[in-house]
Amino acid sequence: QVQLVESGGGLVQPGGSLRVSCAASGAFLGIAAMGWYRPPPGKQRELVALITSGGTPNYADSVKGRFTISRDNAKNTVYLQMNSLKPEDTAVYYCYGSMYIATMTQRPYWGQGTQVTVSS
Repeated sequence: QVQLVESGGGLVQPGGSLRVSCAASGAFLGIAAMGWYRPPPGKQRELVALITSGGTPNYADSVKGRFTISRDNAKNTVYLQMNSLKPEDTAVYYCYGSMYIATMTQRPYWGQGTQVTVSS
């Protein structure tokens, strides 16, 4: 099975920066998209950032201009560089991946999450 493993979360002061990583491993033929989601209080996970196989990024309005998603195809890894962090960015960040497991067959996968806490 495919595994997504996040790393890089932690505690940072407002205005600070963190970079979280997500490495994909397992039996898949390719990656359709990978990204990051977080759950606001009392809500389901919402998109933070997503990058497609073609390299097109998408961001939540709340993080545009502050967060940057990137990838290392050789490592099957995506990164989320988070700058100018705000307390409201505090959340568990979940890695998401849509993987081709067979020709014309995609399947979604989720990581366990990594905690990002923005506090003074």
